[in-house]
Amino acid sequence: MLPWGRALRVAGLLRSGPGAARRARCGPGERPVGRGAALPAGPDLRHFLRGAAAGETPPEPPPGSAPGAGRVYLETYGCQMNVNDTEIAWAILQKNGYRRTKELDEADVILLVTCSVREKAEQAIWNRLRHLKALKARRQQARLPLRIGILGCMAERLKEEILHREKLVDIVAGPDAYRDLPRLLAVAESGQQAANVLLSLDETYADILPVQTSAGGTTAFVSIMRGCDNMCSYCIVPFTRGRERSRPIASILQEVRMLSDQGVKEVTLLGQNVNSFRDMSEVQFQSAAAPVLSRGFSTVYKAKPGGLRFAHLLDQVSRIDPEMRIRFTSPHPKDFPDEVLQLIQERHNICKQLHLPAQSGSTRVLEAMRRGYTREAYLELVHHVRESIPGVSLSSDFIAGFCGETEEDHQQTVSLLREVRYNVGFLFAYSMRQKTRAYHRLQDDVPADVKQRRLEELITVFREEAARANEAMVGQSQLVLVEGPSKRSPSELCGRNDGNIKVIFPDAETEDAAGCKAPVRAQPGDYVVVKVTSASSQTLKGVLLCRTTLSRSAASR
Repeated sequence: MLPWGRALRVAGLLRSGPGAARRARCGPGERPVGRGAALPAGPDLRHFLRGAAAGETPPEPPPGSAPGAGRVYLETYGCQMNVNDTEIAWAILQKNGYRRTKELDEADVILLVTCSVREKAEQAIWNRLRHLKALKARRQQARLPLRIGILGCMAERLKEEILHREKLVDIVAGPDAYRDLPRLLAVAESGQQAANVLLSLDETYADILPVQTSAGGTTAFVSIMRGCDNMCSYCIVPFTRGRERSRPIASILQEVRMLSDQGVKEVTLLGQNVNSFRDMSEVQFQSAAAPVLSRGFSTVYKAKPGGLRFAHLLDQVSRIDPEMRIRFTSPHPKDFPDEVLQLIQERHNICKQLHLPAQSGSTRVLEAMRRGYTREAYLELVHHVRESIPGVSLSSDFIAGFCGETEEDHQQTVSLLREVRYNVGFLFAYSMRQKTRAYHRLQDDVPADVKQRRLEELITVFREEAARANEAMVGQSQLVLVEGPSKRSPSELCGRNDGNIKVIFPDAETEDAAGCKAPVRAQPGDYVVVKVTSASSQTLKGVLLCRTTLSRSAASR
């Protein structure tokens, strides 16, 4: 799932930011069926998609038609897909006459865009709702109505509980129901609760251009597909976001061109399984052969022929602006054909950084997770990637304490961390989710304290190896996209190198590689060359050498 934050996210040890929860996919639920009992088949996607194919999404009201359209306060929890969902929801509401506020006390409508991949993510929402309950009570006393809505994955998973628990929430909208927000809010204004959690077989919001909300405008995220078909046994995503469906390439290219015109310097292509992209909108490509999976990898579903694939999309996106970096997340290791790796190596503006979510280093645990590969196949892919893209930066996801994991299994994960030596890691303790295959078929039998100990051991090993990987860059020059001032010191700037590692350097005058004699100061959106002088497991520090461009830097290599 999504690696979707850029720094190390460690459940329980580091606070998850907007991009963090794209990885660990599970949380504690009710007591699962014991191993000796008869095992129910469990729900499949048809159970959660019923009615979606038969009924159409209610039409969007014309601009400004929403009764009592007022000020909206939006809060985002979870992965970068949720950040993108927030931008889509706001684009729809803005078109219907709503205004955005950053002040909670000014809002007529409060919408929380939620995450459901772990218990901790959902608990954060319940805690937030307790705080909002007091605010809503004060507003009612003052006869100033306040509508509260839950959007996204948690809305999809817990609609009944959300609506009935303390009667606080007015609207509930799943990830495929954002077009219906104006109608739902209009119903709520009349004093009724309103909900739409139907999953769609084709909703991609392709015609909605998200209103970018990230500060500075240097980077942006573009959703290229929604849903997931992999059905890993621990993962709730197929049940909260539905089946895989991809946006037409034409609409993606339109959005990226718009961002380029706005001066955005880095775009990340988003999807739950981004490299299984398959655009079926053009008839002439519907009979194309299915792509070959990475060697030693398999899926729980039949190969899907037809459509324009991820390699074609990546090629087209990278041609739009030679000064715009391209990244993508979150991929599945099974979908890395050689043409994708070759394209990454050849194009100077496609970042030499890949997310390869392993989840475990034990073949036995990987089989229980239904990941579709062995430890050996995964390592073969890692070696092939490093041969194909010299100097590539790797990141990964790991789950500690999955159902039935033994100490031997855990040590195999420790050894995988040491052998691969990732630059960035996202590590979480397993927590079971209702509706998943693990909930119906497996037993959450690793004690919580053991999970936490194993997680801490994985974190320690990851940091040791990441520090070694980053220390190898000391003395090297790195091309850095400036994001803004460092949070720790106003006299320093921060940015990201090609490998998506944070780089800190002094905010000082420097020369311009174009030959301008007057000294310049780097600004957000500039590319600069920084010589690395020190490194930790998460950060590089260095001295500023010059300002340059992406194309000029590539030509000088």
